[in-house]
Amino acid sequence: MLRWFQQVADGATVTEVADLWMVSQPKVSRDLMALQREVGAPLLVKSGRVLRLTHAGAVFKRHADAIVNRLDDALAAVDQLVDPERGTVTLAYERTLGTWLVPSLVGEFLAVHPQVSFTLVVGGEDLAVLDEGRVDLAVLASRPNAPLFGGAREGGGASEASVRWEPLFREPLFLAVGPGHRFEDIETVPLAELADEPWVVLPPGTVIRSALDQLCHGAGFEPKVAFECDDLATVRGFVGAGLGVSIVPAMGEDPLPRYAAAPRLVALADAGARREVGLAWSSQRRLLPAAELFRTFVLRSSGAGRTLTS
Repeated sequence: MLRWFQQVADGATVTEVADLWMVSQPKVSRDLMALQREVGAPLLVKSGRVLRLTHAGAVFKRHADAIVNRLDDALAAVDQLVDPERGTVTLAYERTLGTWLVPSLVGEFLAVHPQVSFTLVVGGEDLAVLDEGRVDLAVLASRPNAPLFGGAREGGGASEASVRWEPLFREPLFLAVGPGHRFEDIETVPLAELADEPWVVLPPGTVIRSALDQLCHGAGFEPKVAFECDDLATVRGFVGAGLGVSIVPAMGEDPLPRYAAAPRLVALADAGARREVGLAWSSQRRLLPAAELFRTFVLRSSGAGRTLTS
């Protein structure tokens, strides 16, 4: 209706508008009259074969033009969003995967689909962000039914039943020791040999800390925590400075780095010394085309064996 008003106000006849939109001339006339009744003032006055704007019509048209322009912008934005080659993917990721895996996946995808945009979100462990639509996909370093995710959440949060999960690969966990440590040149070591060492750890509740505690428990000892750090980079820094040992993923690096002040990564003989990396998304909400395209790409890439296995 507003578009018909715009066109008549710009000089088109009612008949021309009807022909353009392939509707009857009486329908256009009735809708223009209905618009004027809704506004509560005459907007158009007949002048020969055309309708001219009244003063109220001229004031109304300025606002109508702005409304229609914004509507056109909104429709264009939605059109771009649902175009798989021009849409936006909101991707959450576990922090330790952000230095190597996520850039690799996104870079390889953009090489094939260069017009897709990404919004990156650190985290994603709170599965509610998937159900609520704030995040399309999440690359995680633990299965959603692990204790960290907790199943149904108090207050109506997401449960693992509402989240789809596909494993991508299993990444080995390594013992990290400082330069000069007695085990730095050992190819494989059982954790039981580290019972008396000082440990550098992440806070309780994190995936890596949970894995460390479980592995040490399985080896028959409780780790003697010397330092508790907020992030894995700091853990590796403290280990590299010789202040303790830890258990870490390789994070895409050479398992035995030799640059200065870096921790040495030694393979663990203990069963279960690995973490499972996978892709999660809501089973309650349909992915937009660009996100679906990226999901398919990631799963196919994993199936092609592009990532670590153990």
